[in-house]
Amino acid sequence: MAEETDLDDVWVLSRNVLQNGAPLELNDEMRALLLRTAQQVAISQQDAEDALRSLPTATTLLGEIHQRIGEGSRRLNRARDRVEELQEKGDLNGAQQLIRDVLSVEVVPFYREQAKILLDELTGLAEVLATGRINPDLHDRQQLAALSLRVQQGHALELTDDLRALLRRTAPTAAISETETEETLKSPEGAEALMGMVLSRFRESERRFLNSMYRMTRLRDSGDLEGARQQMRDVLAVEIVPQYRRMAEEQLRGLDSPPPES
Repeated sequence: MAEETDLDDVWVLSRNVLQNGAPLELNDEMRALLLRTAQQVAISQQDAEDALRSLPTATTLLGEIHQRIGEGSRRLNRARDRVEELQEKGDLNGAQQLIRDVLSVEVVPFYREQAKILLDELTGLAEVLATGRINPDLHDRQQLAALSLRVQQGHALELTDDLRALLRRTAPTAAISETETEETLKSPEGAEALMGMVLSRFRESERRFLNSMYRMTRLRDSGDLEGARQQMRDVLAVEIVPQYRRMAEEQLRGLDSPPPES
């Protein structure tokens, strides 16, 4: 996305100029970048053009762009982290309100669009939770979590064709065989148990991988490459979820690769 690339470019530029003291060169390319990114952070074209008439005001403009990017990025990232926590607790209403709060103050169109996408997803998951109906446009595992929460709230699980299809898609991602999957799909109780198995395996795998990544990074940074490698080997010794096996293998390959030339 061109806009995202522009924001990344001007963020690096602003750090070089505002923090490291690099000179701001107001050539045609720089003026075009600042003019584009000013509008991308909701500064009017007229205000941006006025600011680009001199180096001091252009530097001030760069600072304002930098501030809006930083605030918007931090706000959205904090909201995403909090949304994940609320989803884990089953509080989809609270998660939706959190994103509405972001949209009530965010001015940068790019971050507003990202927040709106997230709000649409949360609204869709809330609908799944309320009705039990599958939405083909939503993430499979998130829908399983919503359906599992619905069961916990006392609703009966309706074993529809859509739910069977969803479970047939997600079961292999949790290393559950086709035979086991088909056996569980013979009853709502079996389907409920299958949902729980898929979700619990991903939770356990994520926790194990993140903890190992933390230890691996600490050991790598201290110079203990063999100890860092062992963290990923330990993951691979027990991990069955394909996604997390691939991630551990990638980390291990990265540790085995020669360092880049200086």
